[in-house]
Amino acid sequence: MSTKKIIFSPDAPAPIGPYNQAVMVNETLYVSGQIALDVAPSGDIQAETRKVMENIGAILKVAELTFENVVKATIFVKDLNNFGAINEVYGSFFTADPPARETVEVARLPKDVNVEISVIAVQ
Repeated sequence: MSTKKIIFSPDAPAPIGPYNQAVMVNETLYVSGQIALDVAPSGDIQAETRKVMENIGAILKVAELTFENVVKATIFVKDLNNFGAINEVYGSFFTADPPARETVEVARLPKDVNVEISVIAVQ
């Protein structure tokens, strides 16, 4: 039988709609897309990406996981020309064997941020 547990970190933004930061089902953690509300207006895509990854790290920590447990990531960006800068910061959070991933350019993101990242991690 599956067990479902809601994961919440006070060190990451609270949900802005009817969803949770993350849900653990058995040994798999599904982390909702994270954004960087407090950094986005600056226009510094690397600072914004770093904050997004720190938010993900805070959620992983509550679930007693690390970036080493991440097996899948999805990156949504408003401008694919920022791919290199985003990739540089994103990659620094994975010391070995990075997860599977796709990067998708979209017309708009919540709260008009420039990048949103979601991940799946396993124990």
